[in-house]
This record gives sequence, structure tokens and C-alpha cells, in this order.
Amino acid sequence: MHAMLNIAVRAARAAGRMAVKSFSEPQHLDVQSKGLHDYVTNVDKACEQVIISTILKSYPDHQILAEESGESGAQGDYQWIIDPIDGTTNFMRGIPHFCISIALAHKGTVQHAVVYDPVREEMFTASRGAGAQLNGYRIRVGGGKDLDGALLATGFPFRMKHLLPDYQKVFNKFFEQAADVRRSGAAALDLAYVAAGRYDGFWEAGLKIWDTAAGELLVREAGGVVTDFAGGMNYSKSGNIVAGAPKVLQAMVSQMRPLLPEALKK
Repeated sequence: MHAMLNIAVRAARAAGRMAVKSFSEPQHLDVQSKGLHDYVTNVDKACEQVIISTILKSYPDHQILAEESGESGAQGDYQWIIDPIDGTTNFMRGIPHFCISIALAHKGTVQHAVVYDPVREEMFTASRGAGAQLNGYRIRVGGGKDLDGALLATGFPFRMKHLLPDYQKVFNKFFEQAADVRRSGAAALDLAYVAAGRYDGFWEAGLKIWDTAAGELLVREAGGVVTDFAGGMNYSKSGNIVAGAPKVLQAMVSQMRPLLPEALKK
């Protein structure tokens, strides 16, 4: 394992221990609102600081981009992209489906990625050019060739409910053809599940880079494809992402395009 990936794993495990301990003691949670239906807890902030501290002990000259505290550290070629708890609503409601997501980008390109589910003790890792693993074992995307029989995952745009009518058109189209659709509330885990072949495809609008940076590399290193809603590469800016096995993704994008307004075709 690459030294930088090893640090990411160490940081994820440290945050995971803290998250699981707090998950079993919900009476100690302090929940605050960041916006409409968007929450942060004292545990999100504590986990983030544990991750940052672990990273900076080994790489004090690296830059940090974290969901709760924003950008910090030196300006340089290396940037760590951190979501301390992806699936905060699940976490604070006692739903055991959340994760820690850590990615390391070099000159804007993600090189190493960790998505850690501390409840199930599942550590998804990837390094560019070296494949993707789950607890040390190689993983691959599914072998689906179209939407027939596919299991898809999504997340609804709860921060942008004005998009819901157009979003539902896509959902209805996919639901008619696929075997089923899941909505579990943790985008980084959805992407990890695509990488592991558990889901055949995933789409969601309005995500942030800390939601997707690690999961994107997992999917690519597992043999999958990641695009925006038009099949392009603008998802890091737009937050509109599609991921899946190559032929499944091709089918998804081709069917999404005619159903979406111009504002979402990116």
C-alpha cells in the first residue's frame, strides 16, 4: 500500500472509531443546521479534526479541503479532500449507513481514495493505476450490459427541490426498466457500492467534491466510468454525477439527456 494511502486509511480508522462510539451514545449528539434540511453534528466536526490531525502529522505542508472547516494549510500540489461523515442524517437518526470519505489529489487529479464504513468495518481503497480493493481484496464493477435487471442507486436533490419534477422524469424512466432503485443517503458509499458491483449504476445532482472525490476513483479503478449528466467531465463543477459499469452508464446517460432541461445537462 502506498504510504499516502496508508495515512488515509489510518485517519479513516481513527475517525471511524470516534463515529461508532458516538453512534452508540446518541444522547451526546449536538445537532446544528447548516441550511435547509442540511445538518452537522459535533461528531462530524470532531471526526474531521482527527482526520486532519492524522494527515498533517505526516504531511504538514499539504493543503486540506474539508466539508466542515473548508480550505486550510499550505498552498501546494497536494490537497486532501475530506468528508468526515457522509450520511450525517442517517448517523444522527440512528440509521447505520454512513461513512468517512478521504481523497488525495495531486495537481487537481485524485491519486488515492478511501471510503470507510465503520459500522460494517468495510474499507474501500484505491490508488490511481493500482485498482480498487475492499478490505484488501480486489473489486470490480458489475458486468451489466443495459438497464434490464440492473440495480441502480440515487439521491434526491433535497437542497434543490425545484429540480424534483425533472428529476422524477429520470427516476420514472429508470425505474420502469431497471430491477429496482435504492436511495440510501450516503453518496460516497453509493459510489463504493458501484465499484464493488453491488450497484450497477448511480446518479445524483448537486453533490460537492467531498461527496464524490474518493468514490469517483474507486469506480474508475474498479473498471467503471464516471460522467456528468450529459456524458461529459464537468461533474466536479456541476455536482451532477453518473457512475456505473460502462454499458450501464452509457444506457443511463442516453436516456437521461432528452428528459433534462439545459440547466441539468452538465
